[in-house]
Amino acid sequence: MQKLTPFLISFLLVFGAVACQNPSKTSESAPNNPNEAAQTPDVKATEAAQQDAQSLLRRRQLNEDIRAREERNKVAGDETNRATGDLASEVRSKLEANIPNSALTVKAAENGTVTVGGTVGNQQQLAKIEPLAKEIKGVKKVEVKATVAQPKQ
Repeated sequence: MQKLTPFLISFLLVFGAVACQNPSKTSESAPNNPNEAAQTPDVKATEAAQQDAQSLLRRRQLNEDIRAREERNKVAGDETNRATGDLASEVRSKLEANIPNSALTVKAAENGTVTVGGTVGNQQQLAKIEPLAKEIKGVKKVEVKATVAQPKQ
């Protein structure tokens, strides 16, 4: 046992030193230095993410997520009265999927009032905001403070 103890201690020291050599990153885009600021995504990555959010498949996924949340609330016995964060999130998802090239913000109040601000590309998109938001259970009133802004070229 006396010969084995120094061997085990040296093994632990070597293992600890090797394990501390190179910190692993959670993703390829993560900075090497944890004190380093995160890098902004390039234009192509941003456009790809926006197109993904507006694709038909993504729209279906968002709608299924909304239905699943509503089912969970129904099972819990509370179909329409939910946390304002959940309500705002569901409305934001619905608008993101159905109104392309928009920059909208969503705030929800406890009484079921949802306020939508930001910009959309045209008048038709602006008209879609209220009906889409009211499709979410728990939304009682929609205040549209969004405006039409021409896309930058």
